[in-house]
Amino acid sequence: MAQRRPARVGDPVGAIETPALVVDLGPFERNLDRMAQATRGIRLRPHAKSHKCAEIARMQIARGAVGICCQKTDEAEAFVAAGIHDVLVTNEVVAPAKLARLAALARSATIGVLVDSPTLVPLLGAVAARESAVLDVYAEVDVGAHRCGVAPGPPALALAEAIAREPSLRFRGLHAYQGAAQHLRAPAERRAAIAAAARDAQATRELIEGAGIDCDIVTGAGTGTWQLERDLGVCNELQPGSYVFMDADYLRNVADASELRFEPSLFVVAGVMSTPTHDRAIVDAGLKAFSFDSGLPQVHGRSGVDYVKASDEHGVLRIPDSGTPLALDERVWLVPGHCDPTVNLYDFIVAVRDGTVAAVWPVEARGALG
Repeated sequence: MAQRRPARVGDPVGAIETPALVVDLGPFERNLDRMAQATRGIRLRPHAKSHKCAEIARMQIARGAVGICCQKTDEAEAFVAAGIHDVLVTNEVVAPAKLARLAALARSATIGVLVDSPTLVPLLGAVAARESAVLDVYAEVDVGAHRCGVAPGPPALALAEAIAREPSLRFRGLHAYQGAAQHLRAPAERRAAIAAAARDAQATRELIEGAGIDCDIVTGAGTGTWQLERDLGVCNELQPGSYVFMDADYLRNVADASELRFEPSLFVVAGVMSTPTHDRAIVDAGLKAFSFDSGLPQVHGRSGVDYVKASDEHGVLRIPDSGTPLALDERVWLVPGHCDPTVNLYDFIVAVRDGTVAAVWPVEARGALG
């Protein structure tokens, strides 16, 4: 069952049906502008798995992004159908049916995909040839996250050589994402992790180019480390995604004095459904309204009020003795712990400005798991 639209353009915030996923356009647009200005002169390819929303992708591209990233074939199809024509799937896709769908998309859009195994390359080339398409292919290199990825150095060279031999594949470069560094809390820890990743990526690129293969792009980076990758100069394409929203987990990172700061702009707006005691209020946003993998949501704009417990449809707020009591049906703004899977729970994002609904955006790639 599709969700009901929680609001109409022109509604006051108090009329939004709760719980609802809400973007405050002031900080949201400042986040977009800050990143666009800070990445002039380098390719910006924001990761759309954070927002899954074509309207946000269009706003990023209008500010200079070369395209977007996503994680799933279904996501790529949703974005291309919505008019986004440069999509990099930053994931391993191995099922022949999914590869065929990506190749079909490549007849009308620029589609990139990652590989980390030479075994897959001939299959990928054959699928692209059958669809009369050319796929952009990146060798995914494990630069420290220890998830997917071929080892740096000679194994990555062998993979690049296999890709370059396939006439229906275009080797574009390396995917060198150090995902494990994104939430290292201390700046020194993040710097050390990214410096090591950059050394591996640079050495691998030099090895590939020394073998006579063009390695035009080294792509990677995330919201927690993009500035480090930009300044080191090894990555020439950056993939931050959560910067548009800044969830509670990213806000826990300790920022270096030189780091550009972004503001929380994404909220689950909940309604107060019960005030059983002076120090407790219950809102209508519980386990089904957020992803809790990165902890409890944070209460925004209410000093001392904490979200302390959740059940399926209830969230418990603790109110300090000195705090102002909450009223029934009052709106409470909650910062999710992890924006990506929280967005995936909603069909719509309500965009508000100065207390009024300015737009309602569909989340086109919501639930795109295949």
